[in-house]
Amino acid sequence: MTALDDARLMRRAIALAAQALGRTWPNPAVGCVIAKNGKTVAEAATSGGGRPHAEEQALAAAGAQAMGAAAFVTLEPCAERSSGAASCSERLARAGVARVVFACANPHDLSAGAGPGRLVLAGIEVEQGLLADEAAFLYRGFWRRLETGRPRVEAAQGPEGYDGLFEPAPGEDLAGALERYGQAGFTLLWTPAKGPVAAALAGLGLLDEAAGPSAAP
Repeated sequence: MTALDDARLMRRAIALAAQALGRTWPNPAVGCVIAKNGKTVAEAATSGGGRPHAEEQALAAAGAQAMGAAAFVTLEPCAERSSGAASCSERLARAGVARVVFACANPHDLSAGAGPGRLVLAGIEVEQGLLADEAAFLYRGFWRRLETGRPRVEAAQGPEGYDGLFEPAPGEDLAGALERYGQAGFTLLWTPAKGPVAAALAGLGLLDEAAGPSAAP
């Protein structure tokens, strides 16, 4: 496949993941496209509630056609699953894919480079960073929660693409409310732009501007 094919297929994976934003927490929204000779064999995005993972679904749809194919994934394939099920890196290796290309790294303890390492040991060609700048908006909330234990809150016009509305209880400390949401698994919340909650969060340095497909986290 050509570099143009690679970019086109990764952009399709990014589009699939973007459609799942707001529905996959506590897991990140991931898109996966499996292709041979530049043609898509199967594709999937993370399901509601975070499972099944995108790679798992795409491999199941591809079946035997996954052998020798390339997988384009928006986020580094996991090395372990909290459920104890086979990880995405294990599934990719067992399916016999020849190449795995992923956009963004995953610093989660169950990933953090171990998944790609397993693929390399299995003799699979691994490439990291393709269109990472375009895919980064997908993980701005996920990365924030991993780093701080709190979800990211953005001033936005509506709920599309968000895990939910940030609604602190009456009199609740805003930082404490964010901790509560983070412990519940939320990664990306919204609050009405120019509203009182947005103003209060901004005053504490806890509010971010809404980000889109072309924006950095």
